[in-house]
Amino acid sequence: MAGYVDILRTPGVARMIGAQLTARAPQGMLSLCLLLHIEGIHHSYGAAGLVLGATSVGSAVAGPLTSRWMGAWGMRPVLVLTILACSGALLVLTFVPLAVPAAMAVGAVAGLANPPIQSAVRTIYPKLVTARQLTVLFSLDATAQELIWVAGPVLATFLATQVSTVMAMLVVVAFLLGGGAWFVANREVGRVRIPRSRRRLGAVLRRPGVLLAAIVGFVLVASFAALEAAVVSVFGDHDPRSGIVLAIWAVASVAGGLLMGRLPMGRWSLARRMCFVFLGAALALVMLDFWWLAGALLVSGIGIAPAIAVLSSQVSSSVRFSETAEAFGWTGTGQLIGAALGSALAGFLIDGFGSFGGFIVSAGLALLGLGIAAATVRWQPDLRHGAVGPQPDTEPVPVQPS
Repeated sequence: MAGYVDILRTPGVARMIGAQLTARAPQGMLSLCLLLHIEGIHHSYGAAGLVLGATSVGSAVAGPLTSRWMGAWGMRPVLVLTILACSGALLVLTFVPLAVPAAMAVGAVAGLANPPIQSAVRTIYPKLVTARQLTVLFSLDATAQELIWVAGPVLATFLATQVSTVMAMLVVVAFLLGGGAWFVANREVGRVRIPRSRRRLGAVLRRPGVLLAAIVGFVLVASFAALEAAVVSVFGDHDPRSGIVLAIWAVASVAGGLLMGRLPMGRWSLARRMCFVFLGAALALVMLDFWWLAGALLVSGIGIAPAIAVLSSQVSSSVRFSETAEAFGWTGTGQLIGAALGSALAGFLIDGFGSFGGFIVSAGLALLGLGIAAATVRWQPDLRHGAVGPQPDTEPVPVQPS
């Protein structure tokens, strides 16, 4: 634990982690909030899946673009514009009763305006710590991130089922506005400037580390988004046991991240961590008993944060600093699409086959992610003995006072 304490004592690190977690909390809540809100309006998981699908398409288009814009216009202007636009679209979905096609259009706007906070903070991290500390920082970030991807749905499920889906959506907007304002106000956001990339949009995906991180991240997040939807469907919309199971999952992921966070990252590290994710999802297929599901998700959770840490380290070590924001934009887009489409696909199969349909989707996606990680070992960087961090650009990177 000493390594984590040293990192948190570094000026700016704890503050940036806290601000970005608060600002990104909606990413872990929105899929389930929208799923339950739209399902409550139209009484169909399929209709909710269509809205989530439209939102994911918007995120797919926007992620790399808005991340790249930060190099041209600066972080703060892009972040403020997207935070306000996304919040407005979500409020429309919350309060205006819309037909499914109209709700899909508004959902697409919300996706297009999704703030590129993950790209911003992971571009700032290499400027806060040394290259050899960056592996530990990414591990700490991925572990803390579980408050978004796993604990976030616990809060979303509790609010939507025990209070109302409207309240759940309002909490999402409150996190987006409040956390976004906190993040934008940090002086590091104003000081670190991203050099304008000279390569065309998407060229960064030619780097194997970035492409693999985007693909595996998409599959990984889609798998546990489907698992979340399946757990909720098992216990119903008003049973708190779904939140308890998801909370156990979150604790397991945090524990896994802390235990594995300082282990060297070799070429097989990602595949080993994905084994836990697949095994837990597969065990969930055996029976839908509360305690059995809790145990299955305990196994699954152990691998989630460590896998995400490996993906972040691979991306950071594969690109130049001027390409970092766009690279993380692509991987963040993959994860956001995975969250939305995993929930949507699980929703359709839950409608058709019951809760087992959602668990089948989750296990199938986890197996696919494991297969990709194992099949592409030769293209994954070996980070066991070197420093992790973006490659320097040939021109100086300007730093200006906030």
